[in-house]
Order: sequence, then structure tokens, then C-alpha cells
Amino acid sequence: MKARQFCVFGNPIKQSRSPWIHQQFANQLGINLEYQASLAPINGFEQTLKTFIANGGAGANVTAPFKEEAWRLSDHLSDIARDSGAVNTLSVNGDRLLGDNTDGYGLITDLYRHGATLKNANVLLLGAGGAARGVIPALIKEQLASLTIANRTASKAHDLKQHFSDFSIQSCGFDELTDTGYDLIINATSAGLAAQKPDVPATIINPNTFCYDMVYQAMPTGFMQWCQACGALQCTDGLGMLVGQAAKSFSIWFGQMPEIEPVIQQLRELLQTGK
Repeated sequence: MKARQFCVFGNPIKQSRSPWIHQQFANQLGINLEYQASLAPINGFEQTLKTFIANGGAGANVTAPFKEEAWRLSDHLSDIARDSGAVNTLSVNGDRLLGDNTDGYGLITDLYRHGATLKNANVLLLGAGGAARGVIPALIKEQLASLTIANRTASKAHDLKQHFSDFSIQSCGFDELTDTGYDLIINATSAGLAAQKPDVPATIINPNTFCYDMVYQAMPTGFMQWCQACGALQCTDGLGMLVGQAAKSFSIWFGQMPEIEPVIQQLRELLQTGK
């Protein structure tokens, strides 16, 4: 039986572990698939996607900076994708493109995996791009006490708040952050990849704050290192979120949910050995 074709689109994309992750899922479940990483030009995502589909593509993951464009190109959206305004999972159904977003599932699953408490928690989300958009609906469903979106450019945080105007969300610029009572801080900026931290005050972290960086590296990210130095209760990266969102995408395409934990452990070992 010919392998069904899948890929992940992004720019940059060479760092993506998605092909390896999906191959592990396929091996678990005895599924034959071909999954590649595809570098789409910044202004050429739509054409690259159309070419992939024309050549037999059955589905795709979408990463930065194309999640919002994937949302606009989708013919049908899942409820969570419609609410978030960003798509990270595409399925081809005849001549229709179905858009979904599994980032929130990956984040929430990994937070609980690490022992975080979400109900009645005061949560700060750093960043207002596609990564932040994709997880807000899932966070809202966890019955938080409060959710604050902060961004370097305050107007982008305010725009995101307006997008979710049905919910009680606060928004501000990084330089306006003064609260010290956050139970959970989630970094949805790309600063961690550059061994940096968002330009936010250390006062936002207290000894009970759980800090989560949505990106990951072999070593603790710059954001994680900064949070640890500020005395955070716990810091973790987004490797588990990456595997979790991929597993949810896989289940959308194939109707079977693979095991997440062994793939997380294998990927962590690969990172630590420099592979």
C-alpha cells in the first residue's frame, strides 16, 4: 500500500522534529506514511501548499509564521481553530481543506503532565502571535481565575484580547506588567530559541510561579534559566507540548491516538546526545 503523504510547513523549518515524531507514531501503530519538512517562502505559503496537495498531499502541520494564513485558507474550521484564529493541522478532504489547531491540546496535556494547576489559576501569557492565539481557547476552558496577555507591542496584545472579547481577558505591554501574583507564566514568544528572555520585569515571578516555555532546546532555554534565577517554583520547556500536539494531529488524520510518553523520552535523549 502506497504511503500517504504529509509534511510540516514553516520558515525556518530545518530544526523541525516533526518528521521524526510522526514516524515514531506510525511505527507504533503500523501505519505507512511519508512525512517531510517543507520550507515555504515567506510570501509563498499558499502556492507551496497547493503544489503539495496537487502532488497527492493528504495533510500537513503548519508552524511559524504561517498558522494564521493557514486559518484563512481553510474551507472548514474546527471549533477550536475557528476560535483561536490560527491553524496548525490541515487535512485534505476531496477539494476541501479542513483546518484544526492542536497546540492547545498539546499545552494543556503537558502542563498537567508536569503537575501544574490550572483551575482558579492566575495565568500570564507572554506573546500575541500565532503561538499564543492557538492556545488561548484551550486555556480558557480550564476555568482560570484570570488570563493576562502581554506583548512587547501592547497594541497586538489588545487586538488579541478583542479577538476573544467574549471572555474576560486582560492585555498590556511588557513594560506595563506590575502584578506579582501569577501562578503560571507561559512564554509564547520565540525569545527562548535565541537564549534570551522577553523584556519583562523579574517581579512577575514569585516562589509559587510555574513557568513554561513553549519552545525547547537541548539545554534549558534562556527564558527557563531566567525564571530559575528569579526563584520560580518550577520551569519546563515545550518539548512535551510539541509531541502532544503532534499526537493529536496524527489522531485527526488516522483516527488513532499514539502513545506520547515514550516519544517524549526518546526525543529528550536525542537532544541530550546532540542528535
